[in-house]
Amino acid sequence: MSSSTTIDSVGLALGSPAIDFHLKSVDGRSYGLKEFADRKALVVVFSCNHCPYVRDYEDRIVALQRDYAGKGVTLVAINSNDDHNYPEDSYEKMIQRSKDKGFNFPYLRDETQEVARKYGAICTPHIFLFDQQRTLQYKGRIDDNRNVAEAKTHDLRNALDSILAGRKPSVQETRPFGCSIKWKN
Repeated sequence: MSSSTTIDSVGLALGSPAIDFHLKSVDGRSYGLKEFADRKALVVVFSCNHCPYVRDYEDRIVALQRDYAGKGVTLVAINSNDDHNYPEDSYEKMIQRSKDKGFNFPYLRDETQEVARKYGAICTPHIFLFDQQRTLQYKGRIDDNRNVAEAKTHDLRNALDSILAGRKPSVQETRPFGCSIKWKN
Protein backbone atom coordinates (compact mmCIF):
# COMPACT_ATOMS: atom_id res chain seq x y z
CA MET A 1 0.00 0.00 0.00
CA SER A 2 1.52 3.31 -0.99
CA SER A 3 1.33 6.31 1.28
CA SER A 4 -0.86 8.03 -1.31
CA THR A 5 -3.57 5.36 -1.01
CA THR A 6 -6.59 6.63 0.88
CA ILE A 7 -8.02 4.41 3.59
CA ASP A 8 -10.70 5.02 6.15
CA SER A 9 -8.86 5.73 9.37
CA VAL A 10 -9.84 3.55 12.31
CA GLY A 11 -8.87 3.79 15.94
CA LEU A 12 -6.74 6.26 17.82
CA ALA A 13 -5.59 9.17 15.64
CA LEU A 14 -1.98 9.30 14.48
CA GLY A 15 0.01 11.63 16.72
CA SER A 16 -2.14 10.78 19.76
CA PRO A 17 -0.51 9.94 23.07
CA ALA A 18 -0.69 6.32 24.23
CA ILE A 19 -3.64 5.62 26.49
CA ASP A 20 -2.51 4.09 29.75
CA PHE A 21 -3.85 0.77 30.97
CA HIS A 22 -3.47 -1.44 34.01
CA LEU A 23 -4.08 -5.01 32.93
CA LYS A 24 -3.25 -8.44 34.32
CA SER A 25 -0.77 -10.50 32.33
CA VAL A 26 -0.57 -14.26 31.95
CA ASP A 27 2.47 -14.06 34.28
CA GLY A 28 0.17 -12.82 37.08
CA ARG A 29 1.63 -9.30 37.10
CA SER A 30 -0.21 -6.11 36.21
CA TYR A 31 1.23 -3.93 33.44
CA GLY A 32 0.76 -0.32 32.42
CA LEU A 33 2.71 2.17 30.32
CA LYS A 34 5.13 2.90 33.18
CA GLU A 35 6.54 -0.64 32.97
CA PHE A 36 7.83 0.21 29.48
CA ALA A 37 8.99 3.79 30.11
CA ASP A 38 12.61 3.02 29.17
CA ARG A 39 11.71 1.44 25.80
CA LYS A 40 12.39 3.29 22.53
CA ALA A 41 9.15 1.99 21.03
CA LEU A 42 6.05 0.21 22.26
CA VAL A 43 3.88 -1.98 20.03
CA VAL A 44 0.35 -2.61 21.32
CA VAL A 45 -1.28 -5.55 19.54
CA PHE A 46 -4.94 -6.32 20.10
CA SER A 47 -5.01 -10.09 19.94
CA CYS A 48 -6.82 -13.18 21.23
CA ASN A 49 -6.57 -16.97 21.29
CA HIS A 50 -9.21 -18.23 18.88
CA CYS A 51 -8.96 -16.02 15.77
CA PRO A 52 -7.40 -17.88 12.82
CA TYR A 53 -5.74 -14.65 11.64
CA VAL A 54 -4.02 -14.19 15.01
CA ARG A 55 -2.97 -17.84 14.97
CA ASP A 56 -1.39 -17.29 11.54
CA TYR A 57 0.54 -14.31 12.97
CA GLU A 58 1.60 -15.66 16.38
CA ASP A 59 5.03 -16.90 15.23
CA ARG A 60 5.66 -13.57 13.47
CA ILE A 61 4.72 -11.66 16.63
CA VAL A 62 7.13 -13.77 18.68
CA ALA A 63 9.82 -13.16 16.00
CA LEU A 64 9.18 -9.39 16.06
CA GLN A 65 9.70 -9.28 19.83
CA ARG A 66 12.82 -11.45 19.58
CA ASP A 67 14.28 -9.37 16.72
CA TYR A 68 13.55 -5.95 18.24
CA ALA A 69 13.89 -6.49 22.02
CA GLY A 70 17.62 -5.73 21.92
CA LYS A 71 16.89 -2.50 20.03
CA GLY A 72 14.70 -1.14 22.83
CA VAL A 73 11.28 -2.27 21.59
CA THR A 74 8.60 -4.02 23.61
CA LEU A 75 5.51 -5.63 22.19
CA VAL A 76 2.41 -6.07 24.35
CA ALA A 77 -0.57 -8.20 23.29
CA ILE A 78 -4.01 -7.39 24.72
CA ASN A 79 -6.97 -9.79 24.58
CA SER A 80 -10.21 -7.82 24.92
CA ASN A 81 -12.60 -10.45 23.55
CA ASP A 82 -15.78 -11.53 25.34
CA ASP A 83 -14.77 -14.76 27.04
CA HIS A 84 -18.33 -15.71 27.97
CA ASN A 85 -19.42 -16.36 24.38
CA TYR A 86 -15.83 -17.16 23.34
CA PRO A 87 -14.50 -19.30 26.23
CA GLU A 88 -11.29 -20.04 24.30
CA ASP A 89 -10.33 -16.41 25.04
CA SER A 90 -10.53 -16.83 28.84
CA TYR A 91 -7.62 -15.80 31.06
CA GLU A 92 -6.86 -19.46 31.86
CA LYS A 93 -6.72 -20.33 28.15
CA MET A 94 -4.51 -17.27 27.55
CA ILE A 95 -2.00 -18.64 30.06
CA GLN A 96 -1.97 -21.98 28.24
CA ARG A 97 -1.72 -20.38 24.76
CA SER A 98 1.19 -18.24 25.90
CA LYS A 99 3.05 -21.33 27.15
CA ASP A 100 2.19 -23.44 24.09
CA LYS A 101 3.40 -20.76 21.64
CA GLY A 102 6.36 -19.50 23.68
CA PHE A 103 5.16 -15.90 23.94
CA ASN A 104 8.11 -13.65 24.80
CA PHE A 105 6.00 -10.56 25.52
CA PRO A 106 3.32 -9.60 28.06
CA TYR A 107 -0.08 -11.04 27.11
CA LEU A 108 -2.72 -8.98 28.91
CA ARG A 109 -6.41 -9.47 29.64
CA ASP A 110 -8.75 -6.49 29.04
CA GLU A 111 -11.71 -7.93 30.93
CA THR A 112 -13.84 -4.78 30.80
CA GLN A 113 -12.98 -4.11 27.12
CA GLU A 114 -12.30 -0.49 28.14
CA VAL A 115 -8.78 -0.44 26.68
CA ALA A 116 -9.91 -1.78 23.29
CA ARG A 117 -12.67 0.84 23.17
CA LYS A 118 -10.30 3.69 24.06
CA TYR A 119 -7.80 2.60 21.39
CA GLY A 120 -10.55 2.06 18.85
CA ALA A 121 -9.39 -1.47 18.09
CA ILE A 122 -11.64 -3.17 15.56
CA CYS A 123 -10.05 -6.55 14.94
CA THR A 124 -7.42 -9.07 15.93
CA PRO A 125 -4.64 -8.47 15.21
CA HIS A 126 -4.74 -4.64 15.27
CA ILE A 127 -1.43 -2.81 15.77
CA PHE A 128 -0.69 0.53 17.47
CA LEU A 129 3.01 1.55 17.42
CA PHE A 130 4.23 4.33 19.72
CA ASP A 131 7.61 6.06 19.73
CA GLN A 132 9.65 6.76 22.89
CA GLN A 133 7.48 9.78 23.73
CA ARG A 134 4.49 7.38 23.43
CA THR A 135 3.10 9.20 20.42
CA LEU A 136 1.23 7.03 17.91
CA GLN A 137 3.41 6.73 14.79
CA TYR A 138 1.87 3.73 13.00
CA LYS A 139 -1.38 1.76 13.16
CA GLY A 140 -2.92 -1.04 11.20
CA ARG A 141 -1.60 -4.42 10.10
CA ILE A 142 1.61 -6.36 10.76
CA ASP A 143 2.14 -7.08 7.07
CA ASP A 144 0.09 -7.60 3.92
CA ASN A 145 -0.69 -11.32 4.03
CA ARG A 146 -1.74 -13.76 6.73
CA ASN A 147 0.23 -16.42 4.82
CA VAL A 148 3.83 -15.71 5.85
CA ALA A 149 5.22 -17.07 2.57
CA GLU A 150 3.14 -14.57 0.58
CA ALA A 151 3.81 -11.46 2.68
CA LYS A 152 5.51 -8.78 0.59
CA THR A 153 5.05 -5.58 2.59
CA HIS A 154 6.33 -5.76 6.17
CA ASP A 155 4.57 -2.64 7.43
CA LEU A 156 5.23 -2.98 11.17
CA ARG A 157 8.93 -3.85 10.71
CA ASN A 158 9.32 -0.93 8.30
CA ALA A 159 7.65 1.44 10.78
CA LEU A 160 9.81 0.15 13.65
CA ASP A 161 12.99 0.60 11.61
CA SER A 162 11.99 4.19 10.80
CA ILE A 163 11.21 5.06 14.42
CA LEU A 164 14.45 3.53 15.66
CA ALA A 165 16.31 5.61 13.04
CA GLY A 166 14.59 8.77 14.32
CA ARG A 167 12.25 9.15 11.33
CA LYS A 168 8.51 9.09 10.81
CA PRO A 169 7.41 5.91 9.06
CA SER A 170 6.84 6.50 5.32
CA VAL A 171 3.56 4.57 5.71
CA GLN A 172 1.85 5.46 8.99
CA GLU A 173 -1.46 3.72 8.51
CA THR A 174 -2.64 0.53 6.88
CA ARG A 175 -6.01 -1.16 7.04
CA PRO A 176 -5.98 -3.84 9.76
CA PHE A 177 -7.56 -7.19 8.92
CA GLY A 178 -8.58 -10.19 10.98
CA CYS A 179 -11.45 -11.28 13.19
CA SER A 180 -13.65 -8.57 14.67
CA ILE A 181 -13.25 -7.84 18.37
CA LYS A 182 -15.90 -9.91 20.18
CA TRP A 183 -17.78 -7.29 22.19
CA LYS A 184 -19.83 -8.17 25.24
CA ASN A 185 -23.58 -7.57 25.05
